[in-house]
Amino acid sequence: MNSALIEAVTTAFESSFGAAPTLFVQAPGRVNLIGEHTDYNDGFVLPCAINHGTVIAATPRNDGLVRVVAADYGNAVDQFRLDAPIVPHATELWPNYVRGVVKYLQEHGLALQGADLALSGDVPQGAGLSSSASLEVAVAQAFKSLQGWTELQPTDMALIAQRAENRFVGCNCGIMDQLISARGQAGHALLIDCRSLDARAVPMPPGVAVMIVNSRVQRGLVESAYNIRRQQCEAAAAHFGVPALRDATPEMLDTRSAGIDPVVLRRARHIVTENQRTLDACEALSRGDMQRMGVLMAESHASMRDDFEITVPAIDQLVQLLQDAIGAHGGARMTGGGFGGCVVALLPEAMVAQVRAVVDAHYRSPNGLPGDVYVCLPSAGAGAIA
Repeated sequence: MNSALIEAVTTAFESSFGAAPTLFVQAPGRVNLIGEHTDYNDGFVLPCAINHGTVIAATPRNDGLVRVVAADYGNAVDQFRLDAPIVPHATELWPNYVRGVVKYLQEHGLALQGADLALSGDVPQGAGLSSSASLEVAVAQAFKSLQGWTELQPTDMALIAQRAENRFVGCNCGIMDQLISARGQAGHALLIDCRSLDARAVPMPPGVAVMIVNSRVQRGLVESAYNIRRQQCEAAAAHFGVPALRDATPEMLDTRSAGIDPVVLRRARHIVTENQRTLDACEALSRGDMQRMGVLMAESHASMRDDFEITVPAIDQLVQLLQDAIGAHGGARMTGGGFGGCVVALLPEAMVAQVRAVVDAHYRSPNGLPGDVYVCLPSAGAGAIA
């Protein structure tokens, strides 16, 4: 994790609380290689954790007070008590990610003691790389490390963090973001079955780079649109008489679509085909077949554009630019909830400089901004920093 984050939280902690922290923890952001909006449909996703995330400096307290300083918000401080009802902050959003996780740690049956926390992150916010999940999982990891909870497993932390985002923050996300942040493995992607929460580590082929390009298109509509897409998927599952679209088949879409809203049918088609693409991509990646992986990524992007309708013209342009530059050596697609944010590309390390140059020369956001390029390492999940 970035040493600058450790320095930032140390400085914020010492200036706010007048002492050095006891320990440091981290939780990564993530990029989803393929499998978009399938997680809340009990389907399959193929993300990897990245070497950008959240770092928290922490020290235990002997009372029921939790004090939190956010280095990225001008050392703004929030505080609340563990022996009183934990409610959303009246005016600010960022404290709710912390408060929500603490509330649901308590509801999980864990006996919490107070803590001083300082946090900072380098996941671009609003870019679709799960800055919120990184923060939530880092908070759970901080209390786990402070209190030595051996019984709190990574999947438990992910579920608690998801609950906080769903019920406390109010974004009805699936489990993928929190689970990969908690359970990521260095050098690997993770094929996650979002129904069983089983995960299979998939090694990244040698010499393949993970390039993320932030389109600089802010994702202003994403939460409301995300919730609408989720409702449409639930309506499709009800129409086809299945518990979730994970259980629907292409044959169902062809033979049992009478009476369904055409828009809802397109949403269902994206999920059904995307689930199969994700399984196929896992096998292609395992074989090191980057040409096949590129085809699947292109099909995924087209499905998000045409059936799920979550891309925007600037994103489509950026994806096409990357696909043309990479050719048969890999692929590119939008990643994240949609309506802006980031594009992910897989390509040979030897091509990174020339592909970056193409993006620098030919891409601008609607506001005239160049894309931000990150070349990321598939990284380990949450843990203490030695």
